[in-house]
Amino acid sequence: MGNICIIPARGGSKRIPKKNIKFFFGKPIIAYSIEAAVKSRLFDEITVSTDDNEIASVAEEFGAEVPFLRPAELAFDTTPEIFAWKHALQFIEKKEGSMPEPFISVPATSPLRLPRDISLCISKYKNGKADVVVTMCEAHRNPWFNMVKRTSLDTISVVNVPSNKFSRRQDAPVVYDLTTAAYVADPRYIMNSNDILSGKIDAVEIPVERSIDIDTEYDFKIANFLMQERVYSND
Repeated sequence: MGNICIIPARGGSKRIPKKNIKFFFGKPIIAYSIEAAVKSRLFDEITVSTDDNEIASVAEEFGAEVPFLRPAELAFDTTPEIFAWKHALQFIEKKEGSMPEPFISVPATSPLRLPRDISLCISKYKNGKADVVVTMCEAHRNPWFNMVKRTSLDTISVVNVPSNKFSRRQDAPVVYDLTTAAYVADPRYIMNSNDILSGKIDAVEIPVERSIDIDTEYDFKIANFLMQERVYSND
């Protein structure tokens, strides 16, 4: 079995209605994930997992396959994405007689990723011993320095209280934000786990300008700004 790219893209988004097919620089957001997978030249099949017929139609227009519709109970905003992964793997196993190795997911909501971000994740997975390879970027907030929580005394304190206080963020332990550029995983791990991050996890670090996961209108505005910079810098 060749490499299969799974692009999860449920309907029913609340913060941005029809988010996955909202137009972004002249194309639906999901088109960028499909095109990144195509340009990577890594995949024999690009499959979109969706519960939404309109998303399915758009995905097929841009060259993806939609061989199944995801059950509604796996498309709530509270449904962990790993359950959609399991469903896709079960479908492929039934169709092909085995599961793809590795499992590769390229979510629809990261239109700024580049094809090489996907290939780097696959290479790291194949060269290492991780159950899952994710993407990350360096965080601008740090739980040992400038991230706070409310206390029972109606005051605030840093999220992680260090043994020695840090006077500068640069002196605190480096932390990262998880991003959604790509996931590469052992399919057996996916089928036997309900938590993406409960096993051996490795990561590929990508620049912050390619890391935006569009979840809110604010994210959409930032993504627009970053895409404008990319487009103009290539002129």
